[in-house]
Amino acid sequence: MARLRHRRREEIHLNLTALIDVLFLLLMFFMATTTFTKNTRLSITLPEAQGQPPLAEEDALSISISGQGGYAVNGVPLANMQAETLKKALQLAAPAGNSDPHVTITADGAASHQAVVTALDVTGQLGFVNITIATRQPQAQ
Repeated sequence: MARLRHRRREEIHLNLTALIDVLFLLLMFFMATTTFTKNTRLSITLPEAQGQPPLAEEDALSISISGQGGYAVNGVPLANMQAETLKKALQLAAPAGNSDPHVTITADGAASHQAVVTALDVTGQLGFVNITIATRQPQAQ
């Protein structure tokens, strides 16, 4: 039998000084270039309407927007919240004799701004120009 000799292993030394220097420089770079901002909320007071409400027309169209962003045209809820669905519903509900009916948009206070903008965009695309956004009367103080 042959005897196997155990070789003595040499310890490997790794010089980490260069790696630590690079990491320190990266840390300094990120600390110098990072900006820390505190997100703040704006305090907004919503406006109240002082004017008289428009006269009710029997040919008027009504778009209601729920707090979750769902639409209803003349009191009939739509199947989904897409702009194309709203556009088709307005085209179907538009009175045949009146070429430019009055459109009233009534949005819940919790409705997203995007839902209201989508309703305004769709009415503009269909060519409606008499558009009113419903507001509340000011509270007596």
